[in-house]
Amino acid sequence: MAAYPDDLHYTKDHEWIRVADGVGAVGITDFAQEQLGDVVHVQLPRLGEKFEAHDTFGEVESVKTFSELYVPVSGEVIELNEALADAPELVNNSPYSDGWMIKIKIGKPSEVDSLLSASEYEDFIESQKEE
Repeated sequence: MAAYPDDLHYTKDHEWIRVADGVGAVGITDFAQEQLGDVVHVQLPRLGEKFEAHDTFGEVESVKTFSELYVPVSGEVIELNEALADAPELVNNSPYSDGWMIKIKIGKPSEVDSLLSASEYEDFIESQKEE
């Protein structure tokens, strides 16, 4: 499996979004979870909270550090991944499926077009490593 699935859109803050029928599932990338190390806690927003693109929607805490989470597009939180409360390690073990964090009803679908494709995100990661 590719490190960065092609059916996702990515941000330079290392979040991804999978869009289906106007709803986006959001999580952090494999690169992000590797940088964090073992995730021990994920703080998520409340159902019904509304965010503008790039707002902070929560944070992830690992044994090494903690990192804020940024929503890729504007929208309203309609579902939380409750499994993360008891099993935050899902973010490490399965960042693109079981480790998703929130689902949002997308408010401005055009914002998705400004996100990175898998290959653009991969290029971005490579450019960061070179600095």
